[in-house]
Amino acid sequence: METTSTPYKHCDLIKIDGRIDSETAPQLTAEISNSLEIGHYKLVLDFSAVEYISSAGLRVLINAQKSCRHNNRGEIVLACLQPNVYSALDITGFTSLFKIFDDVLAAVGYF
Repeated sequence: METTSTPYKHCDLIKIDGRIDSETAPQLTAEISNSLEIGHYKLVLDFSAVEYISSAGLRVLINAQKSCRHNNRGEIVLACLQPNVYSALDITGFTSLFKIFDDVLAAVGYF
């Protein structure tokens, strides 16, 4: 898995490329933590190149969302979910916990 972080005026965009599983989840956690450590709590995660997410990846998302929303500082929004990744989020009930956008521009514009 590869991640690329791009800071914008009102949020950070993190593009994820590859599988999010037990091996790569710590890498995603570290990338999100880098933004949180510098006080950026409004994050857009670009899932356009994510082909799979495991329970470890889902755990990263929910923990990061909790950190971002703490004291109403911000939140994580998801963009460009592939059908199988959306299905995994839907089955676990996570679709109600995240704002989901069809494209990155709309997600970044949300903030």
